[in-house]
Amino acid sequence: MFRTALRNVLAHKARLLMTVLAVMLGVAFVSGTLVFTDTLSHAFRNQSAKSYDNVAVAVTTYPDRENGEKEQGIDARTLEKIRGLDGVASATGRVSGFAGVADPGGKLIGNGWSNTGANFAPGDDGKDAAYDFTDGSGPAKAGEVALDRATADKGAYKTGDTVRVATNGPVREYTLSGVFTTEDGQVNAGGSLVLFDTPVAQKLYLTPGRFEDVTVTAAAGASEQRLLDAVEPLLPEGAEAQTGKELADDQAKMIEDSLSALNQVLLAFAAIALFVGIFLISNTFTMLVAQRTRELALMRAVGASRRQVKRSVLLEALVVGALASVVGFVLGLGLATGLRSAMSAFGAKTPAGPLIVSPTAVAAAFAVGVLVTMLAAWLPARRAAKIPPVAAMSSVHAVATTKSLVVRNSVGGAITLLGAAGILGGAAAGEDGRMLIGAGAFLALIGIIVLIPLLSRPVIALVRPLIGKLFGVSGTLAGQNAVRNPRRTGATASALAIGLTLVTGLSVLGVTMGRAVDKMTTDNIKADYMFSMANGGSLDASALGALERTPGVSALSPQTAADLELKGTWAAASGVVPGDIERVIDVAPVSGSLDSLAEGGIAVAEETAKSRGLKVGDSVPVEFADGEKQKLTVGATYKGNEFLSPVLIDQEIVAEHEAKPYIREIWVKTDGGASAANEKALVDALGQNPAINVMDRQDIRNQFGGMINQMLNIMYGLLGMALLIAVLGVINTLAMSVFERQQEIGMLRAIGLDRGKVKTMIRLEAVVISLFGAVIGIGLGTFLGWAVGQTVKDSVPGYALVLPWDRFGVFLLLAAVVGVLAAMWPARSAARLNMLAAIKAE
Repeated sequence: MFRTALRNVLAHKARLLMTVLAVMLGVAFVSGTLVFTDTLSHAFRNQSAKSYDNVAVAVTTYPDRENGEKEQGIDARTLEKIRGLDGVASATGRVSGFAGVADPGGKLIGNGWSNTGANFAPGDDGKDAAYDFTDGSGPAKAGEVALDRATADKGAYKTGDTVRVATNGPVREYTLSGVFTTEDGQVNAGGSLVLFDTPVAQKLYLTPGRFEDVTVTAAAGASEQRLLDAVEPLLPEGAEAQTGKELADDQAKMIEDSLSALNQVLLAFAAIALFVGIFLISNTFTMLVAQRTRELALMRAVGASRRQVKRSVLLEALVVGALASVVGFVLGLGLATGLRSAMSAFGAKTPAGPLIVSPTAVAAAFAVGVLVTMLAAWLPARRAAKIPPVAAMSSVHAVATTKSLVVRNSVGGAITLLGAAGILGGAAAGEDGRMLIGAGAFLALIGIIVLIPLLSRPVIALVRPLIGKLFGVSGTLAGQNAVRNPRRTGATASALAIGLTLVTGLSVLGVTMGRAVDKMTTDNIKADYMFSMANGGSLDASALGALERTPGVSALSPQTAADLELKGTWAAASGVVPGDIERVIDVAPVSGSLDSLAEGGIAVAEETAKSRGLKVGDSVPVEFADGEKQKLTVGATYKGNEFLSPVLIDQEIVAEHEAKPYIREIWVKTDGGASAANEKALVDALGQNPAINVMDRQDIRNQFGGMINQMLNIMYGLLGMALLIAVLGVINTLAMSVFERQQEIGMLRAIGLDRGKVKTMIRLEAVVISLFGAVIGIGLGTFLGWAVGQTVKDSVPGYALVLPWDRFGVFLLLAAVVGVLAAMWPARSAARLNMLAAIKAE
C-alpha cells in the first residue's frame, strides 16, 4: 500500500502542488517564528552576558529624581569603601538619564525613549572598560561629550565637531571628544548614548558627588558571592546588590518574557494560516478520491480492505505533509532572516549572532506540517474506505448529493446558533464578555463553514441571472458550475471567508475606534500646539517660562502632575493655569465656576466627585506629596475629559509642594491659530530643542489615530498569509474541476463554444466563488466587530459603530481580482484541451 500511495503522489504531482504550497506556507510561518525568536533571545542573552562579563557585583539604587532630595544614590565615601574591600579589583560609579542628540537639521537622533546619557568613568589607565573608542577619547571636561558610533554616523559627526545635546533642561552645545562602540541595549534598540564627564553627569542626573549605580569587578580568584556579602552591609537603605551572573540572568529572563508575547502573536497568525490550509488540503483529497472512485473500487474488488484503502490515502497525505514540511522549514529559515533584517530597517538594531535552529523548532515544524495534512485528509480517507467494490463497474465519479448534506446542515445550524448566542451574550456583558465572544466567534465560524455548501445555492442563485445576461452562455454555465458541487464550492469559499472575517472584524473595530479617538481629540482640544518630551518624561520649568514670553501666545497652560490625598484616598491631579486652561482644553463645568481655581480652590471631575461624595462648596482636607496638609474648597465640578486628570488645581500651589514639578505637557494657543510662523517662533523660543516634541492639532489626531492604523496594517500583513492560501485553494479547485470536466468541456468546444468563452466561463466561476466567500466573511466579520466594540465602548468616549463601506468595497473588489488571477492557469488549461481527446476521456 505504501508503494501504491507513493505512485499516486507521483501520478498527481500537479494536483497536489497547491496542497504542498499551503502546508509549506503554514510551516514556514511556524518555523520562521520559532527560529526568529530563538535567534533574538540567544543574541540578546549573549549580549547581556557580555555586558556583565567582568561584573562581579552590581549595585543599583532607585533615586526619586523629582523630589529633589540630595541624599540619594551612593556617595563617594561609600564607593571608596567598596573599592577597599578584599578581592575588589575596581569599583565604578555610574549615573544615567535622558540625553537627546540633534542631527545637523535639528531633529532628534533616535526614538526618544531609549536616548540615554551617562558618565565616562576612566580607570587609572584613562580608559573606561564599558566602552571601546574607535576615534578620539572620552570627555575630560565639562564642555565635551562622546557619542556611540551609530549616533555619530547618523548625524555625520566626527571628533572635534560641535554637537547639540538636550537633557531635561535647555539644549546645550558640546565638543565631540570621541566615538565609541558599545553593547548597551538601549543603543541596540535604536536609541543613542551620550557620555559626559562624571561631574557633569552627576549634576544633570542626580546630585554632585553621588552615583546611581556601582559595578564591581573581582580580583583574580575572588568569589562573587563573598564580594556580594561584603558589599551589602556598606549600602544605604533601598540599594540592591546582585552578582553579575544574577543580573545577566534577570535580563535574559526579561528578554525572553518580552519576546514570548511577539512569539505568541506570530504563532497565532500561523495557526490561522494553517486552519485555512486545512480546507484546501481536505478539498484536494476529497476531489482526488472522487476522481479515483473506480481505481479505489478495483482495489477493494481485488482484496484490499477498508483499512488498507484508508491507510493508502493517509500515506499519500503523510508523503505530501513531509515534503511540504521540509520545503516550508527551509523557507522559514529565510523568513527568520528576513524578519531580523526588517527590524534593522526600522531602526531596531539586533545584536550580531548566528541563526539558532533549535530541536524544538524543527520538531514543531514537521509535527505541524504532517499532522495538519493528515488531519485534513482523514475525512476524505474515510470516504475512500467506504467505496464499494461494485463501483468498479461504473465510470461515474462519486459526487456528493443534496440528500447527503442534510445531517451536515443540521449540525452546522446548531453550532452557528450556539456561536451567535455566545457572541450576543458576550456583547451584552460588556468588557467582561470578551472571552465569551471569542468562544462564540470560534463556534460561529465553524458553524458557517459547515453551512456554506447549503448557503451557496441561494446566495449564488441571486447573481446567476445577472452574469447570464452580461456574459451569455459563458455566464450561465459559470453559474451552474459554481453550484453543481456544493461541498467543493463551500470548501473553496470557506478559506476566503475565514480570512475576510478576521480582516473585516479588525477593520470595523479599528475604523470605529479611530473615529472615536479623532472625535475625542477634535472636541476636547482648543489649543493650537502641545509640547512634550520625546522620552515621555518631564519638561523643564524653563520651557514653560520661555513659551510664556513668546510673542503671539494668547493662552498657555501646563499639566503638572501631582498626587493629592482627598479624604484619605490618593487622587491624580493636574496643576494648571487658572483662566487659561479653559482656553486650551474644553473643560465643561457641571456646577460651580472654574474661576475658583485662581482663588486657591480645586475642580473635580463629575464621576470622581460622585465616588468621593464631594460637591461644590465642600472644604476638603488635602495632603500633598511632601506630607504637608491643608484644606481646599471644591469650587467646581466638570465633565470628565480624557486629556485632564480627575482633579484640577492651580499650578502655583503644586509648585509650593514639589521641589521639581513634573510637567507632562504644555498646551499653547496662539494669535491667528496654528501657522508656520507661530510654530517657528515657539520652537525658536525653546532653543530649537530636539528633545521636545511640538504637535499641532492634526499631529495630535495623527498620533492617536496613527497607532490604530499602524496596528491594522500589521494585522493585514500577517493575515495576508491566510488570504494567499485561500487563493491557492481557488486555483486548486478550478484546476481539478477542469480535469474532472474534460469530457464536458470537449463537448462544449465541439458544439461551438470557442476558447475565449471557455476561459470566460472558468474565470466567472472563480469570481462567483470568491465573491461568495467574501460576502460571508464580510457579514460575519462585521457582526464580530460590532460585538467586540460593545465591550470597549464604555471606556472610549464618543464610541459609535462605524461601518467602513469603502473598505468593504475594496475587499469585494480584491475578492473578484483574486478570482480572476486564480482562474488564469485553469482557464488556459481548459481552453487548450484537445476536443477529440477530451470527449473520449473518462
